[in-house]
Amino acid sequence: MRRMEAVSFRSFPSTVIHYDGTWAIRLTAGHPAKRLNSVNPLDPRDVSDLEKRLELARRRFESYGRELVFRQTPLAPRQLDELLDAAKWETFDDSMVMAASIEEMDLSSAVDRVPLADIGRWVDCFLKLSGEPKDRKPGMVEVLSVTQPKVGLFVEERSTGEVLGSVRCVVDGDLAGLFEIETNPKFRRKGHASKLMKSALKWAVSQGARISWLQVVADNEPAISLYEKFGFQEIYTYSYRRQAQ
Repeated sequence: MRRMEAVSFRSFPSTVIHYDGTWAIRLTAGHPAKRLNSVNPLDPRDVSDLEKRLELARRRFESYGRELVFRQTPLAPRQLDELLDAAKWETFDDSMVMAASIEEMDLSSAVDRVPLADIGRWVDCFLKLSGEPKDRKPGMVEVLSVTQPKVGLFVEERSTGEVLGSVRCVVDGDLAGLFEIETNPKFRRKGHASKLMKSALKWAVSQGARISWLQVVADNEPAISLYEKFGFQEIYTYSYRRQAQ
């Protein structure tokens, strides 16, 4: 689990990271994603001075104009959750980490695709598909530009230029993470996400990957159903916590 968390951090790196004991405090001025702006406790035995450290974390987030958010995996101390419960913090965006052996997948129908070299163009495609604001582009380009593991950026487009789908694949050793799996709303349930995932995974194998993993919101049943068809299974869950709105 610790290895998976470390790979996750490297796959979508924050521009600033502080450590308070074994709390990884991730902050990114240019992008508001929770993964990039959250406190990530990494040792269930690290329980000293919780209230003081909570206040110090709050100050760090305020200096960035960010809401203080904790990302609670099974590595988070039970005592920290109890402290947040007592302070009426809410839990939101329950998510799961899933993994699968690529060697056991049938990728015989995978189309060979060359990853895009133009990060800006890929981000434009992703933002168009996801509906996220266009002003997210600079921050996302910055984050992807400093990602150290191998990154494969894939899109599917029609000859007219209409974007059908996107996926980002990050290969870190023998692990391949899949991110930003998006499909054009007009063309969902037509196999575009599956085709792109197969192409990305085929590329990942060529880069030395043997196991693939991804993160998904726990109530996203259509996505989970697709991933299970590839053989992905839950390996652990996490959730975010913030002060009640």
